Amino acid sequence: MTVTVLPSDPTLPASFDSRAFRHALGCFATGVTVVTAQAADGKLMGLTVNSFSSVSLEPPLVLWSLAASSPNLEGFQRASHYAINVLALDQEATSNHFATRQEDKFSGLEWTPGLGGAPLLPGCHARFEVRNEFHYPGGDHLIFIGHVERFSAQPDVSPLLFHCGRYRQLAP
Repeated sequence: MTVTVLPSDPTLPASFDSRAFRHALGCFATGVTVVTAQAADGKLMGLTVNSFSSVSLEPPLVLWSLAASSPNLEGFQRASHYAINVLALDQEATSNHFATRQEDKFSGLEWTPGLGGAPLLPGCHARFEVRNEFHYPGGDHLIFIGHVERFSAQPDVSPLLFHCGRYRQLAP
């Protein structure tokens, strides 16, 4: 049996290298998403996330996680819905834009309202409109599990990928 020791564990050995752990996790290639929502007060929120994953087909559930230190944590927790915009290869600038901590990330940006007012970004590889259902603590993050109510996909549009600290693309 293998026991996994997480950095928040008080029994963590002093020799555990968190930076090396982060680099090892980066060896897993992921898609790049922008998760968006409209808070109860009408404020639009969005951030770049690569912790997106499917959970279940029946019912259709997905998950993503957000740092507990995020200034948007409460807004995402209380939003009725959020959108997961899976970015296309030509949306690297969009990924970088939503990875910043600027106040109004939607000023001058094209988008349409989805379920619960969650912004849907144009030109994405796929989009999921998700009812906000469950939240679970996960170390220094909060794990969001939501019920997919609507989705769209453009399989002929290449996805933006992230691997070993760099954007990547699929080989033809």
